Amino acid sequence: MRETAVPILLAFAVAMFGTPLVRQLAIRIKAFDNPTARKVHNCAMPCMGGLAICLAFWVAALYAFPLSKELGGLLVGGLLICLVGIVDDLRGVSPRMKLAVQVVAACIVVAAGIRVDFMTNPIEGVFNLGYLSYPVTVLWIIGVTNAVNLIDGLDGLATGVSAIAALTLGTVAALEGFGQAAMLSFILAAGALGFLRYNFYPAKIFMGDTGSLFLGFNLAVVAISGLTKSTTVISLFLPVIILGIPIFDTLFAIVRRFHNKKPIFCADKEHLHHRLLALGLTHRGAVLAMYGVSALFSVSAVLMALVTTAQGMLVMVAVSLGIFIAADRLGILRGITCKEPSKHYHQGREKNEIS
Repeated sequence: MRETAVPILLAFAVAMFGTPLVRQLAIRIKAFDNPTARKVHNCAMPCMGGLAICLAFWVAALYAFPLSKELGGLLVGGLLICLVGIVDDLRGVSPRMKLAVQVVAACIVVAAGIRVDFMTNPIEGVFNLGYLSYPVTVLWIIGVTNAVNLIDGLDGLATGVSAIAALTLGTVAALEGFGQAAMLSFILAAGALGFLRYNFYPAKIFMGDTGSLFLGFNLAVVAISGLTKSTTVISLFLPVIILGIPIFDTLFAIVRRFHNKKPIFCADKEHLHHRLLALGLTHRGAVLAMYGVSALFSVSAVLMALVTTAQGMLVMVAVSLGIFIAADRLGILRGITCKEPSKHYHQGREKNEIS
């Protein structure tokens, strides 16, 4: 038990004590998120804080496991994601370049042997993807990476939601018998929680694209290396439920923009956290509410992993219906002009959206 806990505690400690150093570095090299017409924080904030999460994950992962082909692919791919995030936080990166680097990073992971090899369905059982496994895996990694980046709009939001998702991935992976995926998930969660001490409202530092892209990338890859390896029907849906907040928020953004005849890549202020703020919640209250929703998804996913396939499908249907009903009530699907956000929203951020 002690040996199992060491990498997790190591990741937490590196992020906890490394974040102030990264903050000083960000200030020295002028890595700031400056206020603009599209952003709502009213003063320059040091960003690039996600570097502390990256370092925490790499140190703890290399301590916990000998370097293998799969682990090497994960670390190298994550390094590319981290580097493009740093450049973006320093001087900006075009969406095309950012997407190109994500494709390369995802391909490195696929070449290392981490792939979605098959899918399951309740009618025909296992369906081997064959060559389709390559594009399916790449699209999954890119989609989740950008989905997490999309929800990074309030202090501590993406960090906390990612930590909850990682803890859940680790729990379900452990229940399914995938020890390495479980440990990597717990390490990622520990790094995020160590950073959250400085990122929760009112934030002292933003994690920037360095952190949000890195968290999304690793959550996507760990989900593939653990949860999708089971041949049970419900295993196909578990990662989607666990990562429900970023995935559904992104899906609803696409539906909303299509419904309103707007470009899919055009940013708006109709995401879940915007709607909660428009309802009168404070900055802290909106973040905590989304933590609660994420925790509800997590409990549902663990329950789905423990019960029979039929019962798990019922839970999934109930959760999905609840999500769409709530989204429609909040106006997320159609888009409703938000009233002016409350004063508590001044330190939130609106991300450059590429998906």
